[in-house]
Amino acid sequence: MGKPDAKLDKERRAFIKKVLNGTIAGSLLLVIPMPIGAGTPEVPEQIPGIRGKKWDMFHQRFAFIVDITRCIGCGSCCVADRREFNVPEGYYRTWVERYLKDFNDQVYVDSPHGGFDGYQSPRTDIDVEVRDTFFVPKLCNMCKEPPCVQVCPVGATFKTPDGFVLVDRERCVGCAYCIQACPYSSRYLDPVTRTAEKCTWCYHRVRKGLLPACVNVCPTGARKFGDLNDKNSEVYKLLHEHEVLTVLKKDMGTYPALYYKGLRREVV
Repeated sequence: MGKPDAKLDKERRAFIKKVLNGTIAGSLLLVIPMPIGAGTPEVPEQIPGIRGKKWDMFHQRFAFIVDITRCIGCGSCCVADRREFNVPEGYYRTWVERYLKDFNDQVYVDSPHGGFDGYQSPRTDIDVEVRDTFFVPKLCNMCKEPPCVQVCPVGATFKTPDGFVLVDRERCVGCAYCIQACPYSSRYLDPVTRTAEKCTWCYHRVRKGLLPACVNVCPTGARKFGDLNDKNSEVYKLLHEHEVLTVLKKDMGTYPALYYKGLRREVV
């Protein structure tokens, strides 16, 4: 794959810098997508505090935090995920939704191509004056009480001692019970293997002390990942200090390990 055009890449970096500095005011209706290679270092980033430690799945408890106030809907996370797992076209282990709100408090939600291409253009199917726009990444919530594990008839979906909910492809029979049970719509049936698939928080990378691919490429730091048993980790500090974090569908009693900062009441 060729290198991204230097001039275009420079313009993208300048745009993102303006967004972060607050010099672009109002709603972000036009978002420039990141090129596939942008923001990806040659050596994958290590999880802070993990490097050099002996892996102990019984004493490490990981959490994922998504900061909606930082997400610009560039789609870099979706691109990284597809490249990491060779996700089939039209399917998404992680995706980004766009929320528009008009002056009558009507909310419009869309996610063309799962946000994979970024949000380069405003919606053309609605003719309203938009008051607010924001983006919400979605992925597996790694529930403490996962419904998908409970309904699997063959034990293909299971939970590891360190809290990761995974799928054993060798056991999965493609019954799709877990897909129906997931309250977050984060699962799909792979069209090739006919087995259940979902986001794993890049478990294969985490076991090596590396950050999930989507966290590694996020240009604004909207995705954060770390060990909650490490008091020096960013996720621990965010959850135990003054930040207001919440989870999706709290009333479902699944106790997600995925938290959101700046979550709006309009988010479904």
